[in-house]
Amino acid sequence: MCLKTKIVYVLSLFLIGLSTKTYAINPDKYVVNHASAKNFPLVSKGKAASILVSDKDFAGVLKVAGHLENDIFQVSHLPPKRIKKIAETEDFVVIIGTLGKSEIIDQLVKKGKIDASQLRGKWEKFTTQIVENPLKGVKKALVIAGSDKRGTIYGIYDLSNQIGVSPWYFWADVPVKKQSELHVLPGIHSQGEPKVKYRGIFINDEAPALSGWAFEKFGGFNSKFYDKVFELILRMKGNYLWPAMWGRMFYVEDPQNAVLADEYGIVMGTSHHEPLTRAHAEWGKSNGKWDFNTNSEALIQFWKDGIKRMGNKETIVTVGMRGDGDEPMTEGTAIGLLENIVKSQRNIIAEVTKKPAEETPQMWALYKEVQDYYDKGMRVPDDVTLLLCDDNWGNIRKLPELNAKPRKGGYGIYYHFDYVGGPRNYKWINTNQIERVWEQMDLAYQYGVDKIWIVNVGDIKPMEFPTEFFLDMAWNPEKFNAGNLEQYYVHWAKENFDNQFAEEIAEILKLYTKYNSRRKPELLDAKTYSITNYNEAEKVVEDYQKLVEKANSINEKLQPEYKDAFYQLVLFPVLVSSNLNELYVAAAKNHLYAEQGNPIANVYAEKVKTLFEKDAELTNYYHTQLANGKWNHIMSQTHIGYNNWQQPDKNVMPKTKTIGTVIYERTKIVARDSLKSKIAIPKNKDLDHIQGFVENNGYISIESKNYSKAINSEAVKWTIIPNLGKTDSGITIKPSNIQNIEVSEQSPRLEYNVHFFSKGKIKVHAYFSPTINFKFGEGLKYGIAFDSEKPQIMNLNADSSEKSWAESVADNIKIIMSTHQIENSGNHVLKIYAIDPALVLQKIVIETQDGKVLESYLGPPESFRTK
Repeated sequence: MCLKTKIVYVLSLFLIGLSTKTYAINPDKYVVNHASAKNFPLVSKGKAASILVSDKDFAGVLKVAGHLENDIFQVSHLPPKRIKKIAETEDFVVIIGTLGKSEIIDQLVKKGKIDASQLRGKWEKFTTQIVENPLKGVKKALVIAGSDKRGTIYGIYDLSNQIGVSPWYFWADVPVKKQSELHVLPGIHSQGEPKVKYRGIFINDEAPALSGWAFEKFGGFNSKFYDKVFELILRMKGNYLWPAMWGRMFYVEDPQNAVLADEYGIVMGTSHHEPLTRAHAEWGKSNGKWDFNTNSEALIQFWKDGIKRMGNKETIVTVGMRGDGDEPMTEGTAIGLLENIVKSQRNIIAEVTKKPAEETPQMWALYKEVQDYYDKGMRVPDDVTLLLCDDNWGNIRKLPELNAKPRKGGYGIYYHFDYVGGPRNYKWINTNQIERVWEQMDLAYQYGVDKIWIVNVGDIKPMEFPTEFFLDMAWNPEKFNAGNLEQYYVHWAKENFDNQFAEEIAEILKLYTKYNSRRKPELLDAKTYSITNYNEAEKVVEDYQKLVEKANSINEKLQPEYKDAFYQLVLFPVLVSSNLNELYVAAAKNHLYAEQGNPIANVYAEKVKTLFEKDAELTNYYHTQLANGKWNHIMSQTHIGYNNWQQPDKNVMPKTKTIGTVIYERTKIVARDSLKSKIAIPKNKDLDHIQGFVENNGYISIESKNYSKAINSEAVKWTIIPNLGKTDSGITIKPSNIQNIEVSEQSPRLEYNVHFFSKGKIKVHAYFSPTINFKFGEGLKYGIAFDSEKPQIMNLNADSSEKSWAESVADNIKIIMSTHQIENSGNHVLKIYAIDPALVLQKIVIETQDGKVLESYLGPPESFRTK
C-alpha cells in the first residue's frame, strides 16, 4: 500500500469510526421482485430473458454462463435460452462478455452504449447495467461486462447471488428460494476492483475427512472434485488455490485438474514447502535424498519438469525450500545455501519459460524457521512476493516495516483456520472468531500486505462461515470495521436462510465460535474449567446448553428445505461442541467425587459414557442421514483423547473411576466465590463515596470495554471489538499502522475507577489476545500505572520462549502481571497507556495483598461496579 493510500485509509477509519453500516456478501441489492418500466425483466410473466454470449469469449466465461442459466432455472423453473447470434435476439436479453474478447461487448463500446474506461486496464472488475436498444431487434439488455476473464465471471456469479443462489448451495446444501419475478434495477452495478490481488484457500490436512468423502463421491481429488472447488472459490470472488497436498498430486492424479483451473481462471500455487509447482508427493525414493547439497542435479531436473508442465497457465510459483516432509531444511540458518537454491530456481524459470524470471509471478513463504533466514538478512529479488505467515494459530508473526521501501512483488499473508502441529492439532470443528480474523488481517492490510491473502481451510467443511468472511474481507478490507462485524453475522444468516430467524442465527454463530475459541476442542480435558471456583464449569456448560436450546428451537420452526443447511452450518457445531464440553465437565466431577469416596461418582462415569456415545451418534447422523448420506466421512476427524500434539487413531473416552457402595458423609461441590457472593463492605463506609469497580474477596475483575474514561489522540482512537475475547470483548487502538507512542500525560490511555478496602502490594493481571511481536525489536509494549505514579512499561513479548508461546496459544490469552503499591484504601484510578499498536486487551484482574484469586481458566467474573 503506497503512502497516499495509507493516509486515505487512516482518514477513512476516522470517518467510519464504529459505523454499523452493513457490508457483507452483497451490500447493495439490485434484483427485486417487482416490475417497473425502468427495470430489466430477468424473469417475468412466465418467461426468462435469453442469454447472449460470444463463442469467441473465454471458455470459462461460457462455462459460467451455463451456471447462470442453471441458477435462473433453479430459482424460477424457467430455462433461459442461450443464443449465439445477434440475428436470434429477442426483446429482452442478458448480454455477457469480456472487453476485448467479445465482439458484442466491443460493438456496444463503439456505439457508446457502455463506457469502456470503467473497465479498460482494470483487474477483475465487472459492470452490470441496463442498456436500451443495444442491438437491432433488442428492446432492452442487461449487460454484464468484464475487464478480464475473472471480471466477467464475477459479474455472472454476482447476479446469481443477487437472485438468491448461495455460494454454499452445493457445499452446505443451502436451498435456492423459488421466485417467479426477478427484475434488475437501473444503474451501473459493480464491486469495483479487489484491494487484494490474489485471494485464496489452501486445502490441507485433508485426511481422513475430506479424502474419505472425495474418494467416495468423486473417486478422488480429480477434476470432478476440483470443479466444485473452483466454482465455490469464484462464487466467493476468490481467485487462488493451493490444492490438497498430503499424498496428493494435483497435476498427476488427473491432468484435467490443471486444464480446468486454467479454464475457470483459478490461479494455481503450491504450499510453502512445494517449490516450482511440484507436489511433495511427486518426489519418490528413486529421486534420491531431498537435499540440495548432495542431490542438486536431481532436484533441478525435478523442478524443471514442473515449470515445463506449468506452461502458460496462470500460476504463482513457490520458490525456496524446506526439509523433506514439511520440516526445517537444516539445523541453524544456512542463508548461503537457500540463496543459492532460489538463484537456481529462478534460472530454471527463465530457462524453461524463455523470458526473464521476473515475468513469472513468484512467492517466498517465510514459514516457521524460514522467517529466521529473513530476520538474519536473507533477501530475494524484488519481484518475488514475500508471503508472511501467522504462527499457525491465527496470530501474525511478521509484517513489513512501516518505512520499508516498496517491493515490486509486494507482500502476502498465509493464515490458518486449521492446523496439524504443536502444541496440538486442531482441525475438527470451526473455532475461528471472525473478530480476531478481522483484527489481524486489518493489521496486515494497514501495513501494506495486499498482494496475496491465503487461508488454510483444512477440509473446507466445517469452515464455511470464516472462509467466506476471509474472502469477502480480502476483496475490500476497507469496508470492514469493528462496528459492523456483528452485522456480517446477520447478513450471512439472511443470505443463507432466506431471512428466517437471522438475528437469532447470527447470535448463535457469534457465541459458539466465541466459546469454541476459548480453547480448541483437541486441547480440552477434565481440568480445563474449574468445577469448584467461580461456578466456572457449570457456567460454561450452561452457556452451551442455551445455544443448543436456541438452535433446536429454530430448527423446529425452519422451513423444512433449510434444515440440512442449518444442521451443517449451525446446529451440528453447536450440538457437538456443547456435548464435548459437558463430557469433560462430567469427567471432572467423576474424578472429584471418586476422590471423596462418594458413589455419585458412578453417576458421572455413566454420564461420560453416554455423552461419548452421543458424539458418535451426532457424527453418524451427519454421515448417514443428513442430505441422504451426501456427506459421509466429512466429519470423521478424531477429536477426543489427545495426549500429545498428534491425533489419536480413534476417539478415546476420558478415563473415569467407579467405587463400590460405601457409607459416606454426603458432600457436594462448593462453588467458591460464585457469581452470587455478596460484597463484604466494612462497617461505617459511605457507599456514595465509592467509585468504580469494588474489591471483593481480595480481588477486582474488570472487562476491558468497561472503562471509566478513554483518552484518545489525533493519531489513534480506542476501539472496542465486540465479542472478541474469552469472556466479553476486546479493546485496541486503531489505526494500527503507527509508530510507537511515547508515554506522557497526554498519551492515549484507558482509565478504570476502582475501590480498594485494603492497601499494600497488589498485582494487576492484564489479559491480552496472544499477539506476536510482528516488528523488528524487543516486543509490543503498553504502560500501566495507578493514579499519578510513574507508568511501568510492560512488554507483551518479554518471554519469547517456545513454552510461553505454546501456553498462550493453547489458552488463547496472554496474561502479563505487574506489581504496584497502594498506600491507602479507597478510590483509585488504574491507567493503561497505549504504546504499540495491535495489543488487544480483554480483561483486567487485580489481586490485593489480602486476597488470592482462585484458580480458573477464564478468570473471576466481573466485579460489582458503582456509578
